[in-house]
Parts: sequence; C-alpha cells; structure tokens
Amino acid sequence: MRRRIVYLEVRARRSAASTDAKKKKRKKKRAVPHDSNIDVISEATIETLVHAFYERVRADAILGPIFNGAIDDWDAHLAKLCAFWSSVTRKSGRYKGTPMKVHADIPDIGGHHFARWLGLFEATARDVCIPAAADIFIDRAHRIAQSLQLGIALHRGEAIVPSLEVVNPNSR
Repeated sequence: MRRRIVYLEVRARRSAASTDAKKKKRKKKRAVPHDSNIDVISEATIETLVHAFYERVRADAILGPIFNGAIDDWDAHLAKLCAFWSSVTRKSGRYKGTPMKVHADIPDIGGHHFARWLGLFEATARDVCIPAAADIFIDRAHRIAQSLQLGIALHRGEAIVPSLEVVNPNSR
C-alpha cells in the first residue's frame, strides 16, 4: 500500500512538472517576435508623414472641407494620429480610441473620399518616407481604409463594396 502511495505522489509531481514545462513552452511560442517595422519606421518618421499628409488633406478640395469641418484642434488631432500610426506600425499601444465610431458618425464621408484619402496618403508616403517604410504605411492604410469603409457601410445599413479604387491626387 505504501508503495502505491509513493508511486502516485511521484507521478503527480512529474505531471505537475510536465504541465509547467508545457505552459512555459506555450508562453515562448506566444512571445511576439521582433518586429522589423520598428527598425524601418521611427516615431520621427511617423510624425513627418502624419503632419505632411494632413497638411495636404486640409488643402485638398475634396477632403479639406470634411476634415476641417470635423476637427477643431488640429494639434491635438495630429498627436492622436501619430499615436494611432505608432500603434499600427510599431505596435506601441499608444493609441486609445475608436476610429470606427468617429468615422461612422460623419455623415458626409463615402467611398470616393476613402479613395481620395488613399491616393493622397500613398503620394505623401512615397514623398517623405524611405521605400520600405512607405510600403508598410501604404499596406496598413489600405487595410484601414477597407475596414473603415466596410464598418461604416454596415453601421449605415448600406451595401458593402468589396474593393477600393485609389484616386490619383493630381486629378481633380
């Protein structure tokens, strides 16, 4: 009987040790790998792009009236956008907000605005960023624009348009 109890105790210890080892192994697998975006995109790059892009947006005949009408404090808005892009590209976690709700609450924006926004964004990213950084920003911008456009359509009960055509910022 005593042997049986000792055997069960040893088995329980081994099982616990094995469970701990499995948990550690799972944690290692879940660890976030090094993100090369951090090497390519600095906070200064984000600030340069955001400020240059929104300067163009504010002056744009199509987008300017919408943005200028919706934003009262541009300094605060630009800081929030820098935090957003830092979170998107560098996984910094700096942005705390709900962009879907903010955009869905603006009744005047539609698909052609997103296409125009993307055209300006791509041109600005190519103008002010190194090619590798521009590619990352542009990829994320397309994903974000598509997500926002789909979310807004759902919010409004509209038909969902699956793709987005980019509008060249040089065409008016």
